[in-house]
Amino acid sequence: MDHRHRPVLPRPHRPLPRRVPAVITVRTVDYHTAGEPFRIVDCARDGMPPVPGDSVAERCATVIGPGGSGTAPRRGALDDVRRLLVQEPRGHAGMYGGFVVPADDDGAHFGVLFWHKDGYSTACGHGTMALGVWAVDTGRVAAPDDGDAPVRIDVPSGRVTATVHRGGGRTTGVTFRNVPARVGARKVPVATSFGLAEVDIAHAGACYAAVRARDLGLDVTRAALPALVRAGQEIRAALATHPATWHPDGPLLSGVYGVILHEELPDTPFGPHQRNVTVFADGQIDRSPCGSGTSARLALLAEDGRLGPGEDLLHESVTGTVFTGRMLDGGVTEVTGTAHRTGEHAFVADPHDALGTGFLL
Repeated sequence: MDHRHRPVLPRPHRPLPRRVPAVITVRTVDYHTAGEPFRIVDCARDGMPPVPGDSVAERCATVIGPGGSGTAPRRGALDDVRRLLVQEPRGHAGMYGGFVVPADDDGAHFGVLFWHKDGYSTACGHGTMALGVWAVDTGRVAAPDDGDAPVRIDVPSGRVTATVHRGGGRTTGVTFRNVPARVGARKVPVATSFGLAEVDIAHAGACYAAVRARDLGLDVTRAALPALVRAGQEIRAALATHPATWHPDGPLLSGVYGVILHEELPDTPFGPHQRNVTVFADGQIDRSPCGSGTSARLALLAEDGRLGPGEDLLHESVTGTVFTGRMLDGGVTEVTGTAHRTGEHAFVADPHDALGTGFLL
């Protein structure tokens, strides 16, 4: 028998991923902010399925779906696009991105739905910074050769601003101004397989739990990443029903999104210096110092009296990249860093491809 023309299919140990119903082409522009990727899909330009809702928060709830959660959304046409872009072979378990959607009103330039390997998030500082630079790079928001260009963006947690800094006709940096941050609880005891941890909780567009890595016998290094991820997952699970993780605006903003494991470094002349790794969603690692997570750390440091007016937090990631953060009046925070374009892509999904929307390892 001639087997040359028989289809060759994988032999998986689990059900095949969901196939796409027709050929899909998705165009993206990719950036990184301090090493963390951000894949941008302009839904209006690229003909993505419209998302019902009168606000970005409502649209986020729509894509999550009834009965779903931020880390376990229901399947749908737009969520298939998310899976296609974040999963292998087109993405990877560390991929992050956003769907550009209409703003809530004329006060913002556009809105965005943030996504990661497990689903959706209500805040993303590094993504906001990348979007600001993208908006200026593409001419969507006019910017001077020398000076600043504010880009106002509606996200599920509210309205934020990415101020793009320009000099000599090029972008030199970007500052993310977040929604107000607040402390939720201090020294919450959490039992982990690494020992008992005292966890601080803060809300900064999303809920973050912060713990000193050394309290768990860990340091913030690449070699320790598997243990840091496990500790982060255990802490997130242990706090699932803790009342301090709930937000008065409802379940969309409630529950621990990220766990920040941090360590002290020598202070700079301008203020404290820390290194962290943020484990978010279901075990994803932020390659940057985490923009919204930095906002949460700023609120905690300010309450401790360690960050006063005019002082900055130099916040370092596990990859060695840095953000600079400062506390303003009313719990408002600013985080400054850099974002750079890494590529433009036209991803194709073939309905005859048995891998469908892909897989994660």
